Amino acid sequence: MAERFVSERNLRFLLYEVFDVTELLKYPYYSEHTREMFDMVMETALRIGKDMLYPVLDEMDKNQPELVDGMVKVHPVVREFMRECGQGGWIGADAPFEFGGQQLPIMISLVSNFIFAAANYSASVYPGLTTGAARLITSFGSRELIDTYVPRMFSGEWQGTMALTEPQAGSSLADITTTAEPTDKGYYRIKGQKIFISASEHDGVDNVIQLLLAKIKGAPAGVKGISLFVVPNKRIGEKGELVPNDVNVAGIYHKLGYRGCPINQLSLGENDDCRGFLVGEPHKGLMYMFQMMNESRIGVGMGATAIATAAYYAALEYAKQRPQGRRLTSKDPTLPQVPIIEHADVKRMLLFQKSVVEGSLSLLFQCSKYRDLEMVLDGEEKERYSLLLEVLTSVVKSYPSEMGVLSVSQGLQCLGGYGYCEEFPLAQYYRDIRIHPIHEGTTGIHGLTLLGRSVTRNNGRAFQVFVEEVEKAIEKAGKEQELVSYAKNLKNALERLKGITTHLVGIAVKGEVELFLADATLYLELFGIIAIAWQWLLQGIVAHEALKSGPIDADLSFYRGKMYALRYFFAYELPKVETLAIRLENNDGLTVEMQPELFEG
Repeated sequence: MAERFVSERNLRFLLYEVFDVTELLKYPYYSEHTREMFDMVMETALRIGKDMLYPVLDEMDKNQPELVDGMVKVHPVVREFMRECGQGGWIGADAPFEFGGQQLPIMISLVSNFIFAAANYSASVYPGLTTGAARLITSFGSRELIDTYVPRMFSGEWQGTMALTEPQAGSSLADITTTAEPTDKGYYRIKGQKIFISASEHDGVDNVIQLLLAKIKGAPAGVKGISLFVVPNKRIGEKGELVPNDVNVAGIYHKLGYRGCPINQLSLGENDDCRGFLVGEPHKGLMYMFQMMNESRIGVGMGATAIATAAYYAALEYAKQRPQGRRLTSKDPTLPQVPIIEHADVKRMLLFQKSVVEGSLSLLFQCSKYRDLEMVLDGEEKERYSLLLEVLTSVVKSYPSEMGVLSVSQGLQCLGGYGYCEEFPLAQYYRDIRIHPIHEGTTGIHGLTLLGRSVTRNNGRAFQVFVEEVEKAIEKAGKEQELVSYAKNLKNALERLKGITTHLVGIAVKGEVELFLADATLYLELFGIIAIAWQWLLQGIVAHEALKSGPIDADLSFYRGKMYALRYFFAYELPKVETLAIRLENNDGLTVEMQPELFEG
């Protein structure tokens, strides 16, 4: 195991120097907090990650959850961690005081969640899902639902999760068939099947609360007929006791990675006694669920970044310690071998990882600050941050997920043959991260979402606001001689994105929708590269200013490392925009025209 899995220095750099979380303290909603409190949260999270989660990373991978007599058995640390999260207020950290939360900025929650995920991604999912499910209840549920479920979810006694996917529907939620039949007793009878439901039953908590999508009998067809329900695995009986709610685990999936958290298939209402409690109004369930889905999408990007970060530090440590070969200029075989980090190609692989993980984390901080500001502002300012989140959510989910896989792969490559062996953590990281391009909407779906909805809706207003934000960074960087070339390169790439967007929208206007969206995934990739280049320019502005003031010792190396990562991204990654743009301009309909039978060899 590597000595570290995150960089506290980088977290502080992003939190205080680039995005300055203390700016939020001027708003009444956050005014009871201080920087000292934020520091304490980070230090405590680091301690929990180091002492509780990281030591059982390998153990949870090797000892997967098991289905025994209808109960899913998980690693004992899950109950310990959920109890710790409840007692420490981690699950309700960013929830309002009125619901028993800590009312911390989402930026601070991001820090703690990132640390937990980097230490042990599987373990981090349990409280993370509970936070999202509880927030859905507090946002749209009745006071009775809030009082019944949220306190025990925030305490870590009860797990929360989301139940959307069904065997026949997959990502097509319009085709779900789980039904909800009204009764005159204040609940609905739920019947159906759900699959791929994370942490939906396990012995690490006393109860699991599903936030579940179903259709009330007689509801409109498609997504307009979907409602949202609270469906506990155990409901509260007449005397306050917990009794089974006719929710049964039909199977547990055995996964490539991310093995410490169970993914189950649920059978609901086999005995016609599964009771669900309506959240909000009938037929508005998908709209409500989008809150948790979008939060989860940002969470998936965070999880991918965390795993890739841990993999980066494992690869870095190995590269510094592993002697092999000599410098290319050395012809004397009797000289000692040098650590592989001295070789240019290993430096390239490490720079790739550093640029991906630190760029992705910066974008996550950016979106978290937008969410914080969206909560405390009104009118046009609030709308602006909502629009930015609309256009960036698919990017902040997909770029870290897709590029995180490649980043971990390069980390594994640094270890050579040892990287492919289970005795080293890179093999597990490689397996663990592969779910992220699939979780919470595949990359293909997010390409369709970005191009087909986010970029085009409201006459492209969200896209225009994003462009304005990037242009602000370009203008600021352009005032510094050392950053002028990077500002110019990003400006050219942004102009390319604007041109491609106009070109593709023109195809949509002609009614050629399938052709318009055929390469939406490539558009998402291009957009992601520009978004990360923007984040590196923001980091570069701060690092450059710091270097001008003459930092010493470790800070000097830290800021210089930032500048090298900036240089790497602009020299190696940003040029990929041109290749993608050429393909996106060439709308020959190749993938549209290809017939299924032609794939047969």
